[in-house]
Amino acid sequence: MANEARPCPCDIGDRFEYGGLGHEVQVEHIKAYVCKPSASTEKAVIVIQDIFGWQLPNTRYMVDMLAANGYIAICPDFFVGKEPWNPSDDWSTFAEWLKTRDARKIDKEADVVLKYLKQQCSAKKIGVVGFCWGGIVVHHLMMKYPELKAGVSVYGIIRDSDDRYNLLVPTFFIFGEKDDVIPLDQVTLLEQKLKQHCKVDYRVKIYPGQTHGFVHRKREDMNPQDKPYIEEARKDMLNWLNKYL
Repeated sequence: MANEARPCPCDIGDRFEYGGLGHEVQVEHIKAYVCKPSASTEKAVIVIQDIFGWQLPNTRYMVDMLAANGYIAICPDFFVGKEPWNPSDDWSTFAEWLKTRDARKIDKEADVVLKYLKQQCSAKKIGVVGFCWGGIVVHHLMMKYPELKAGVSVYGIIRDSDDRYNLLVPTFFIFGEKDDVIPLDQVTLLEQKLKQHCKVDYRVKIYPGQTHGFVHRKREDMNPQDKPYIEEARKDMLNWLNKYL
């Protein structure tokens, strides 16, 4: 795990200069960014932010990419108005900051978003994708919400406990080989425990040479050596969703 001074060394990476194709809505007590495909559909994906919050252009870019691939895509503010982490913040305060943003205490928000997608968007098949902090949320949802059809946890930090492996929903775990936040032995343990306990379809994949944040916080045009892996991971994510939604 990362050192104490910087418990989650997620740098912002390449912040996209990106305005977004969707729009913001109010969903009961939370705000959300929504983008819809050109053709009507009953398939939707909830996109869950990293520590930099629901307004990060990179995450909205992923929402729009999902919409371009035929899904109603929504990125709610799972911090419920609390400030996201800022790259200039003091990393020594990160653990304290995180205490008020527990990735496993989001059921109230998940419930209102699911209700919105079903009632306002006529969604019948719903999946989730989450990055970093959002990847932890996905893992949590996969164990509590059998109504979801698929999940993709993208470099979500792994916390080992016996109740973490009985997934209810097919889940795809994406990791980078050179991720400073998630050591490979944790990924190996995850895979071993899933093999022992998991009754649904799952996949764990490590992308060579990739660091934390590579799927959504690296610009492929600025990182030519990483471009094949960025594109492969996004394609794999879409293939997993397409398979189950």
